[in-house]
Amino acid sequence: MLGSYDFCGHYEWTFAWLQRAGGEAAVRDYWLQAISIDSQRHARELILQQGVDGMKRYWGHTLQEESPDLGFTIHATDSLFRIDIQECPSKGFLLRNGLQQYRDYCDHCIGWIGPLMKDAGFVVDHEHNHRGQCWWEFRRKGDASLPSPPGAFGADDVRLRAQWNSGSIDRFSRANSPGAKETVP
Repeated sequence: MLGSYDFCGHYEWTFAWLQRAGGEAAVRDYWLQAISIDSQRHARELILQQGVDGMKRYWGHTLQEESPDLGFTIHATDSLFRIDIQECPSKGFLLRNGLQQYRDYCDHCIGWIGPLMKDAGFVVDHEHNHRGQCWWEFRRKGDASLPSPPGAFGADDVRLRAQWNSGSIDRFSRANSPGAKETVP
């Protein structure tokens, strides 16, 4: 049996293999079918049925299990769910061990979460900085609110960390076409 950290290396290798074997479409199909619809069906069921309350139950439990000491915060209202991840355990493992097979391991999160949120009637604003830090905001479709400015949820906002802007940042927003990302130098 693989330990959870060993899994991250194999997971990332799988993305690279799929990309070489079938192109980017094969990777995206894997994220949709194998992760969003199959392996994360428990998350899908909770969020489709309970909306923000389902997000609280899923991510509150999952992040506590994966990274209780590494740092994450959740803020939720009736209409918004926000996560700030200060140290992603998966990406952190890859960085600490010099593992990089796939061009952007972090993309798999939006690859499975994006379709789930769309199916659940939510829009996504998200950024990650390739160093194990990211933030997410989910709002109901039709909510025209812009993403929160840095610091709006206090000092735990990952965008306030000194290393947040020390490289390129990938942004996925409802303003982008579905699945498209913008890289901010």
